[in-house]
Amino acid sequence: MEHYDNIVIGGGSSGCTAAADLVRAGRKVLLLEAGYSNRHPLIDLAPGMFKLIGNSRYMTYHKTPPQPQLDGREHDIPQGNVLGGGSSVNAQVYIRGRASDYDTWNAGLRQGGNAPRWDWQTMLPYFRGMEGNDRLTGDLHGADGPLMVSDPGHVDDTSRWFVQSMQALGVPYSHDFNGARQTGTGFYQFTNRKGRRASAARVMIDPIRDNPNLTLRLRARVDRLVIEGGTCTGVLWSDAGGVQHHARAASDVIVAAGALVTPKVLMLSGLGPADQLRRHGIAVVADLPGVGANLVDHPEIPIIARANGPYGYFRQGNGLRMLRHGLNFMAFGTGPINSVGFEAGAFVNPDDPAGEPTIQGFFVPIMYLDRDLQNVMKEGHGMTITTVLVRPKSRGSVTLRSANPADLPVVSPNLLSHPEDMDRQIAGQLFFREALRSGPLGARVSEIVAPSDAQLGRAEMERHCRRFVKTNYHPCATARMGPDDDPSSVLDATMAVRGVRGLRVGDMSAPPDLIAGNTNALALVLGRRCAEFVLAG
Repeated sequence: MEHYDNIVIGGGSSGCTAAADLVRAGRKVLLLEAGYSNRHPLIDLAPGMFKLIGNSRYMTYHKTPPQPQLDGREHDIPQGNVLGGGSSVNAQVYIRGRASDYDTWNAGLRQGGNAPRWDWQTMLPYFRGMEGNDRLTGDLHGADGPLMVSDPGHVDDTSRWFVQSMQALGVPYSHDFNGARQTGTGFYQFTNRKGRRASAARVMIDPIRDNPNLTLRLRARVDRLVIEGGTCTGVLWSDAGGVQHHARAASDVIVAAGALVTPKVLMLSGLGPADQLRRHGIAVVADLPGVGANLVDHPEIPIIARANGPYGYFRQGNGLRMLRHGLNFMAFGTGPINSVGFEAGAFVNPDDPAGEPTIQGFFVPIMYLDRDLQNVMKEGHGMTITTVLVRPKSRGSVTLRSANPADLPVVSPNLLSHPEDMDRQIAGQLFFREALRSGPLGARVSEIVAPSDAQLGRAEMERHCRRFVKTNYHPCATARMGPDDDPSSVLDATMAVRGVRGLRVGDMSAPPDLIAGNTNALALVLGRRCAEFVLAG
């Protein structure tokens, strides 16, 4: 048996950050990651995720059961299976959400006295302290933090045409989607620098790899938490060879295995909905009906267009072109390898241009055909706009498949199950579709393939959305914080699990709701705040 001050379960963005902060504070920490090492050349390269997205070694694919609201369709939810988690395989978009997201959280928590706050003014210093921005600084941004944030190192002409075409529709230009106002069109910032990914593994763990206080175990599957007398005292985990180990913690255990696996770990340990636990023969330690409930994710739906010329990135990653780009990058540090594969986007509200954005758009300079789209159209020169609903109302669940720790949980996100979500997605699709008909981008489009001109009626648009909606890779809120009088909340405002001592959840399971935008920056901050709560006792 090994002994530590703290144990962190999950080496994703939150777990890496929490572990690093605890180690720097002098704590002896065990970090358990179920996936593989992040030391792979494609992980380091900014656009490497397009090569890794289908790699089962570095990705875990959670297949949903048939979704009734999607005409019985099943779809996949990929999650990182590597040190750094999503930050090692994601598209690196740097978005923090907007002030109203956090102010709403804080109001819902209804804390009093000296309880920690989660409003924007409280959260902003954490984001600024984490951020090492190479362009922005001041009241809203940090330039000296460990997380490298940069403008796109390469911008394709089609991305510039997209921004100009959005402006032709009346959308204002934005130089900063993390500025005072989220609305606008422009170019994203990314968590990379000079074509190199700034994953949590790289910026949080690499600087402390030689610190004797850190013990890192890869391919380490957590079987369950050890709870004795109402206190979490450690973890049972199995290595790649199937040998089980018992690690004890003198202080808190932090579960940061992600919004899909964290609830599984809690339930396997007797923390969750009592009736579900009993069905699987698991002794109930604390009846917490909110564990695995309230799953929310950003739904993403594509708009695909063909170009009337050789524009964008089609076939730029193949053969001699790929070799030329690689040599150019190694010799001069320039070219498409500096790009994650898309550079531009927008936040808009199609129903109320003066209101807070309801849709986030991503422009991709290629016909981005995933498995569902490959079956219905041929690739070629073209472009994709994905519409993402930033504050969905649909809710799903994570439940146990069995009491076997090796089994993945059952993940049912219920995307588009709330009628308002469908209404807003259709509005977003129709709005962004006009960008493919306007300005300099419209002059380069020969045909909008999906949804086509013949598919713009309500029934056809609903069918298009149901057929092609998928995750934007941001599952959240499956062990959410809430006020003391809310029986469905799993955590208090210090991220401590109710009904048991010495246990906290420090990842995207914890927020009460999604933020408006990509979630990696928030995941890092959640890990930092969780470590602070542990250190404060």
